[in-house]
Amino acid sequence: MNNIRKIYTNDIKNIITNWAAAIMIGGLIVLPSLYAWLNIAAMWDPYSETGNLPVAIVNEDQGAKIRNKDIDVGKELVKTLKTNKSMDWHFTNRKKAMDEVDYGNYFAVIIIPKDFSEKLATVISAKPEKAKMEYYVNEKINSVSPKITQKGASLIVEQVSSRFISTVNGVIFDLFNEIGIELEHDLPDIERFEQYIFTLENNLPEINRVLDESLADATSAENILNKAEGKIPEVRKLTSNGLDTINKTTDFITTAEDRLNAIAPTIKADVEKVQKVSTDINNFLNDAQNVNIDLSKGDQLQKNLQDQFNNALQTIDTIESSLIKLKQINTEQGGGSGSEQLDEAIAKTGELKAALQTGGSQITDINQFLSQKKQEFKDTLESIKDKASTVPAKLDAFIKEYNDSIEPTILVEVANAKKTLSNAKAMLTEAQSTLPEVERILKSTQGNLKDGKKALDYAHGQFPYVNSKVKALADKIRKVKSEADINEIINLLRHDPNAERNFFEEPVKLDEHKLFPIKNYGTGMTPFYTVLSIWVGALLLISLLAVDVHQHDLYTGKQIYFGRFLTFLTIGFLQTLIVTLGDLFILHVSVSAPFWFVIFGLFICIVFMLIVYSLVSVFGNVGKAMAIIMLVLQIAGSGGTYPVVLLPKFFRIISPFLPFTYAVDLMREAVGGIVLERVLHDVLFLSIFGLIALLLGTFLKEPLSKKTQAILKKSKESGLFH
Repeated sequence: MNNIRKIYTNDIKNIITNWAAAIMIGGLIVLPSLYAWLNIAAMWDPYSETGNLPVAIVNEDQGAKIRNKDIDVGKELVKTLKTNKSMDWHFTNRKKAMDEVDYGNYFAVIIIPKDFSEKLATVISAKPEKAKMEYYVNEKINSVSPKITQKGASLIVEQVSSRFISTVNGVIFDLFNEIGIELEHDLPDIERFEQYIFTLENNLPEINRVLDESLADATSAENILNKAEGKIPEVRKLTSNGLDTINKTTDFITTAEDRLNAIAPTIKADVEKVQKVSTDINNFLNDAQNVNIDLSKGDQLQKNLQDQFNNALQTIDTIESSLIKLKQINTEQGGGSGSEQLDEAIAKTGELKAALQTGGSQITDINQFLSQKKQEFKDTLESIKDKASTVPAKLDAFIKEYNDSIEPTILVEVANAKKTLSNAKAMLTEAQSTLPEVERILKSTQGNLKDGKKALDYAHGQFPYVNSKVKALADKIRKVKSEADINEIINLLRHDPNAERNFFEEPVKLDEHKLFPIKNYGTGMTPFYTVLSIWVGALLLISLLAVDVHQHDLYTGKQIYFGRFLTFLTIGFLQTLIVTLGDLFILHVSVSAPFWFVIFGLFICIVFMLIVYSLVSVFGNVGKAMAIIMLVLQIAGSGGTYPVVLLPKFFRIISPFLPFTYAVDLMREAVGGIVLERVLHDVLFLSIFGLIALLLGTFLKEPLSKKTQAILKKSKESGLFH
């Protein structure tokens, strides 16, 4: 133990007293930290400087329309990128951009083709097409820059997609909202349509019956039309005959009217004549009553009275025959109320005639009366006078009624008959002129009826298909109504389009929770580069310092191993303290547990120094080579830069057997946040590596010392090794 202490104290004394050795050792102490610090500083936050990375943007987009809404995605993208500082965007044309990226002045080129918006607009068509961006990258310039520019291009694509999805969904939800409003407005019609379908379903048997009857009726109608067409000549003949009859009747009525106008004065004159005769009779009777009549002259009186009565009766007969003839004419022309007036006039004329006849019959009895009963003469004369006195009043009433009613009524009825015949003539004339059109229509109707019958035949034949489809539609409506309420569908469609647009612009938000936050990329790389600098420091020491003492004959192999190891470990501690404290206070690395960061570094230094020192102490120059090989393998396979799971299979296999794997992980615990289980796990495996190295140096140095010295001597003889 004293020898071990002696070797260590001599080494420290020699370093302190020898200025050249002190300078070299000082350089060895500081140099590894520079390796770590420079790399950490270089990688501190490289993505914050991507704004200096030149990328060209070429916009050839010509825009498009979605439901009459103009969209120009390329223009919007350029507008957005002009305010984006994530990269050094250059807006130019295709030729210049391609020339510059070939030369290396641009790291990448993104081209928005002319049909970009147009293809995006096909999203609402039956066959939507995906829009494409052209991306050109010069990978020769740098190995990392293509990844960064590709990430930028991906972000642009994501941004365009998000914005476009927002726009399109806004349009779609605008459309949905309109559909919802229309559905809500048309809901009564939809419900009526549903009811119509159900009603139609219920009436299908009746419709089938009607179709059967319609086919039969169509056949009957066809037969009727054929008969009607055959009757056209007969109708034409009847129309002509009717016109002839109307013309003749009109002529007859005109003649009757003329005759009526002609006999009207005669009738009036005859009536006036009868009236005068009646007045004369009354005057005569009055005179006869007042005069003392000589009864011996009864025969003469009888004769005079008889003549007067005969004249009156003759006149009454003339009037009666004229009225009877006028009635016959009126009856032939279809007269109505005029005929009743004529009947009444004829009846009253008969009454007057009967009264005169009665008076005349009594006149014949005058002589007999005079001869038999003188006294009764006066009574008889008085009776005759009474009978005769009623005649003037009746004649006055008849004349008044004839002038006021009979003659005007007859003339009006004749005029009405003429007007009716004129209208009938016009109707028959029009009917005669339309007969050709009727004949044409009948023929056309026959053709249409045949077509209609064919249609009915077709409809009848298709009825089973229609019947099945209507029932299927009704069943579907019932199913839809049972599964969904149309009011719910309307409420679903009538969402706020702006809210839906905002939702689809960013449908998912990443609620990020950083359990062990790492401030920047440099902080994340600090564990790896710090561990690497500790190993590099050990390599520098074994490259420049000897692992054996000059008076090796005075000490055993174990004493030399432990004595010189303490020297190496002391320098390694100084290297580790400088690099870890420099990380904290020079680079200001954000470390969760600074104290443990330093302690873990010192622990790792012990383990690494044991491994490297033991290899060189036991195996000499071969051990140096082994330490370098281990460095190379550990840089690639420890997961210090890339996760182990992303490495090739070989490195995934050797990773658990590399000290770096646990050393980097242990330093990450101090930087990000300590999980005790992981710390214990890493400390355990690092301790195992250190123990193996310690056992290797303790028990193999002395047995292999002679062989190692022989190899070293032989290698020096080549003049290439010291």
